[in-house]
Amino acid sequence: MTAEDKEREIALEARTAENARLFSPSAARNRDAIRDVFLKHMPKSGRIVEVGSGTGEHAVHLGAAAPSLAFLPGDPDASSRASIAAWAAHYGLKNVAPPHAVDVALPDWQSDFAPCDGVLSINMIHIAPFDAARGLIAGAGVLLKPAGRLFLYGPFARNGAHTAPSNEAFDQSLKSRNPLWGVRDLDREIAPLATAAVLKLVAIEAMPANNFSVIFEKRRITGRDG
Repeated sequence: MTAEDKEREIALEARTAENARLFSPSAARNRDAIRDVFLKHMPKSGRIVEVGSGTGEHAVHLGAAAPSLAFLPGDPDASSRASIAAWAAHYGLKNVAPPHAVDVALPDWQSDFAPCDGVLSINMIHIAPFDAARGLIAGAGVLLKPAGRLFLYGPFARNGAHTAPSNEAFDQSLKSRNPLWGVRDLDREIAPLATAAVLKLVAIEAMPANNFSVIFEKRRITGRDG
């Protein structure tokens, strides 16, 4: 694989297509588990900005399960945006907006949106340079309303160690594809970014296949905080 191919690569799996709709095998496997944790921990009403939405299957699955929420999914990749729009049209979901093209690795990406109640990122930060994680979390800290929540899903290391041999092998595979990719350490890499963005950790949920759902909440700033 050439360096140019690695730069263009947007998925780790073979996807099928029907017209503009893309089908992700991993989304089909994990969407119900993600939906259940999302409904447990995320706001019940308001606006949810999703970044790195991929095929859009998670956006429509959550949109159908939470009709009182407005979902703003998007992806820098044009074929993914077409798939998001096609999935929303297929199900006739009025609470899933036309896809945006935001890239969270770029400065001030959050300025494209009004303050929101939630930010969602599923299986993104390990298949992107670490600048994407930095940008995502810093931007969420600005974009979220007080008590708004950031939902991350994917594989994470904990305190310098992988949680399973399969995750260690996955990390090595990611880095062989692109040395800027990799399984991120929740405690040593992600949590400090969240603290700097005035986000506090509120939940870690173990998920199938050695993944985690991680939820942060924007702290309410009071006079006592200085």
